[in-house]
Amino acid sequence: MRLLLLLCLSVYLCCACAQSYTDRYDTVNLDDVLANKRLTVAYIKCMLDKGKCTSEGKELKSHIAEALQNGCAKCTKAQREGMRRVIKHLINHERGYWQQLVEKYDPKRVYTQKYEKELNSL
Repeated sequence: MRLLLLLCLSVYLCCACAQSYTDRYDTVNLDDVLANKRLTVAYIKCMLDKGKCTSEGKELKSHIAEALQNGCAKCTKAQREGMRRVIKHLINHERGYWQQLVEKYDPKRVYTQKYEKELNSL
């Protein structure tokens, strides 16, 4: 994910394989990433094409749209949980960036409404 954030920082740590994303980043501590605003914003800016990307950020960016569209079907359990935590964090603490990410990756709000509704009910 030193994830990401965004939209799923856990997803950004994934790498596409035939059946699923790699689990090589599943042990990254998302709490540390999300607690570090500078790091979180750097990942967000990478996702928005407004900043430089780390190798993890590039991987995440290449999988965000697919993961949103298919409900993270290729994600490991840790990645699905991480994605939910990251999205919830963005909705609750980085609302402006969340809106920018939605505009970029789901402008018709086909997929993100589901996540917002689900996470707001928790």
